[in-house]
Amino acid sequence: MQSMESWSPRPKGSDLRRLLEALVAEGISIKASSFDALATPGALTFDEPEALKAQLSETVFIEIKTANQPRVKPGFDGFFFALTEAEILAAEKLGHRHKVALYNNLTAELLITSVSEILARSRSTNWQVSVQL
Repeated sequence: MQSMESWSPRPKGSDLRRLLEALVAEGISIKASSFDALATPGALTFDEPEALKAQLSETVFIEIKTANQPRVKPGFDGFFFALTEAEILAAEKLGHRHKVALYNNLTAELLITSVSEILARSRSTNWQVSVQL
């Protein structure tokens, strides 16, 4: 996040609620857990619904995945991570306004990509079900 000037962390509290409500108003319902950051040309105006609505078309929702293992090669070869159902659904609903940032903590390599690009270059996928009892 520190290396990307136009990014801000996912808002909290009432700002997050207002952001998600503005998305619902345009027909998009996503979970707060489906993104970690926002890329915006300027600061979002959470307390002015009409201004926030206008800013949404230029807002990119970013899911961040980090690598800490020496086995991860340049270009993120060998990077193993999970995409949640919420992240996949957000990518489908937001389209070009959803990105995945892959970041290697050991080399500082950053790759901005999408869920569809990740799935297209995956060597394998293993689907799982998470349950809570």
